[in-house]
Amino acid sequence: MNNRRRSFRPRSQKNNFRRRNSGSINPTNGNFSNGNMNFNRNGSMSNPHNVEKTVQKFQQLAKDAQSNGDPVLVENYLQHADHYSRRLAELNERNKDNKKVEQSENSESSKEKDLTQVS
Repeated sequence: MNNRRRSFRPRSQKNNFRRRNSGSINPTNGNFSNGNMNFNRNGSMSNPHNVEKTVQKFQQLAKDAQSNGDPVLVENYLQHADHYSRRLAELNERNKDNKKVEQSENSESSKEKDLTQVS
């Protein structure tokens, strides 16, 4: 057997299953490249309904752990539920702000239409 080192041949981008069509991942927009951020990749944690269901799931898991007598697991699940409840509040606040912006834009555009009709 020869002792020659095998030269490195990179995979083509077409066959690289880790590549995404979304372009580069920018840590400033909330999409980090660590494996725990799967929720952000597919957008499921930007839907308030899904976040609310996740809060309820962790609250139920905490109740189950309480009935099994595991206080450490109870605290863990309650911390997760608290995290997602803060995330839900953040999403609700963002949606409220977006609605205010849309309403102000709509009222401005209707005023512009009124002015053009008068002219």
